[in-house]
Amino acid sequence: MKNFALIGAAGFVAERHLKAIQETGNQLIAATDPFDVVGRLDNYFPNAEFYTDLGAFENYISKHPVDYTSICTPNFLHAAHIQSALHAGSNVICEKPLVLHPGEFEAIEKAQEQSGKAAYSILQLRLHPAIQALKKAIEEAPPTQIYDIDLTYITSRGKWYFESWKGDDLKSGGIITNIGIHFFDALLWIFGDTEKSQVHLNDNNKAAGVLQLKKANIRWYLSLDDNDIPSEIQQSGKRTYRSLKLNGEEFEFSDGFTDLHTKSYEQILCGNGFKPTVAKPSILLTHEIRNSPPTGLTNDYHPLLEK
Repeated sequence: MKNFALIGAAGFVAERHLKAIQETGNQLIAATDPFDVVGRLDNYFPNAEFYTDLGAFENYISKHPVDYTSICTPNFLHAAHIQSALHAGSNVICEKPLVLHPGEFEAIEKAQEQSGKAAYSILQLRLHPAIQALKKAIEEAPPTQIYDIDLTYITSRGKWYFESWKGDDLKSGGIITNIGIHFFDALLWIFGDTEKSQVHLNDNNKAAGVLQLKKANIRWYLSLDDNDIPSEIQQSGKRTYRSLKLNGEEFEFSDGFTDLHTKSYEQILCGNGFKPTVAKPSILLTHEIRNSPPTGLTNDYHPLLEK
């Protein structure tokens, strides 16, 4: 049984981490968040210490052995919290993105070297059975084959989103990083390095562009707009739509997301987690995309842009 601490206990994704800590047979000894309504702790670790003051939390864990610190804070705080936990003598499990800016990798690598501890990124799509099967199929196909892909990910968000840190590009990295990074990571993992990127649209609630990877040409579209969801999906009451078309055929991966954080923890605890060098390509790509001027509807573009 390992001792865990958690920074960002009130955030949406924190519950997945609490569940993963519990389901892997470990214990949470302390958590912190400036927001003090964290009743979810009662469902998992009611005896965990809780602090709204980060300094008090750090003082507590400095006196108690912590094997892993889970970080579920806003994206722009990840780099600082990772370094702090490493220097405190704890390994780190951090939500995506590991960092917002490529330059922050150097500080994390230095902190790992100095502390002898490791940081791991949650890249759960790499553990999705359908995504793993697709990677295997691509590896077994002729090496010269190039695939045409349409990626569509629409996940509706209310007005609150744009008033929170998630709606602030400087804090979240915008929709490209906050919503899209797992998909970009999976595509790079399956189809190889980026050769060319073009951005057609980059607004606060939707973005689109094309990617040329080693083995694929990809038209991608990300959106928070409920109006973009196909009518038949809307009528069923669902607010999220994922679609990956491979050479015109739908690739099904809509299910199988519920236990991916637990699988991520299992891999990390047995020494197979995703370290910063693994997470770096998608960080570099999303940084490039969000800093590229949109060109409008030029060349090939995602069909939803016709709207």
